Amino acid sequence: MFLVRRVFKAKPGQARKAAAIVRRIGKVYEEAGQRSPTRVYLSGGMVPGPADTVYLDWAEESLRIPFRSDNKIPEEIPTLGGELREVVEHHYVEFYELLTDE
Repeated sequence: MFLVRRVFKAKPGQARKAAAIVRRIGKVYEEAGQRSPTRVYLSGGMVPGPADTVYLDWAEESLRIPFRSDNKIPEEIPTLGGELREVVEHHYVEFYELLTDE
């Protein structure tokens, strides 16, 4: 089992707007049955941590390439991705192995 975490460095003062878009992206993938429940959180501002940083994470049974032929990208994603690019400086993905009882 794995935890996938997307990290977005928002433009100054745009973290909450970026977080709202990221949340919508997570929900679209959930509703399409392509993701387990997602969480969105941010740092900077009211809490310690890197300023203007937004995180999206979810659990996966296995790691698979997103550009595989059987993976249908939900229709809303390109539009939401365009909105997100307007308020984000850069982003990257992190992968963690989750400790399970197995």
